Amino acid sequence: MHPDLFSLGPLHVKTYGACMAVGFLVAWQVVAWACKRTGRSMDKLSNLLVALMISGVVGSRIAYVVEHWSSEFAAHPLQVIRVDQGGLMFYGGLILALVTFLAWCRLKKEPVLPLADVLAIVIPLGHAFGRIGCFFYGCCYGRLSECALAVRFPRGSPAWYEQQHAGLVDASAPSALGVLPTQLFEAAACLAIFAGLFAWYARWSASPRADRGGRFAGAYFMAYAVVRFGMEYLRGDPRAAVGPFSISQTISLALFAIGAALVAWSSRTPAKKM
Repeated sequence: MHPDLFSLGPLHVKTYGACMAVGFLVAWQVVAWACKRTGRSMDKLSNLLVALMISGVVGSRIAYVVEHWSSEFAAHPLQVIRVDQGGLMFYGGLILALVTFLAWCRLKKEPVLPLADVLAIVIPLGHAFGRIGCFFYGCCYGRLSECALAVRFPRGSPAWYEQQHAGLVDASAPSALGVLPTQLFEAAACLAIFAGLFAWYARWSASPRADRGGRFAGAYFMAYAVVRFGMEYLRGDPRAAVGPFSISQTISLALFAIGAALVAWSSRTPAKKM
């Protein structure tokens, strides 16, 4: 755990925010590569990428605040704006970013699915950096474990506070009990999804053909939905439930269905070349 990257006088750079910034910059470069491969104008997409980044952060924060209002923010409402200290819910950001994306496509009269395929490749890459930031901050930790992969977050970490509140560790304990590093598990899974989509897109874009679009976006939705659904069973931080599933698992089921529909749609013979 290393929440503070460095300080320069009054300026304090958080590791979480730095990881998000690096993830966005790397994703930007991959989008530029994809645009070059398919003849798209990167200049036209620059404003969209910035809007998606902002809406992703805002949506993630709104979802997290709504889920944890009574436990974290009711007594300290000004903490809502402290995004640099972690506390983002990925699915909230994805939903608001999708709304922003659809509005931009409608305004600019851009075809939705082919452009969604380009962006779907980079989402898991940026997400992986975000999860690494989660690890450095200590949020989104996993269940108690004594296995070789378990980590012990220090006193004052989210895991330590939860365990101390539950009576699992004493207030003087220097660290929390061992937990699974689910942040790193998910980061690795996101990188694997990115690698698979990137390699697939590189082969496809080398000889583009008539395509309805949506196959890469659909594949991403399905792959991440499976990862997130399973990862929820390993998480140890407080999770809101919807029946037998967590909120994220419920959204994952819907996301998988949408992804499957997109893949099925893209497999049909297109009416014309995009």
